[in-house]
Amino acid sequence: MAKVKKEEPAVTVNGVKYLIADFSEEAKRQLLNVQAVESEISHLQVQLAIAQTARNAYQQAFKSALPA
Repeated sequence: MAKVKKEEPAVTVNGVKYLIADFSEEAKRQLLNVQAVESEISHLQVQLAIAQTARNAYQQAFKSALPA
C-alpha cells in the first residue's frame, strides 16, 4: 500500500507559497490576525445581508401601510 504524503500547512501570498512551519512567531501571530479579521468580515457580510433583507421587508410593509 502506498503511503499518503501529508502536505505541510502553507499559505500563498502574491503567488508565492510559504510553509507556516518556517514562519517566525511574529508572522504566525499576524497570520492569525488576518484569519480572525477575514472571519469577522464574513460574519459582518452575513449580518449586512440580513439587515438589508429586513430593510426591504420593512419598506414594503411601509408602502403597503400608506394611504391610497
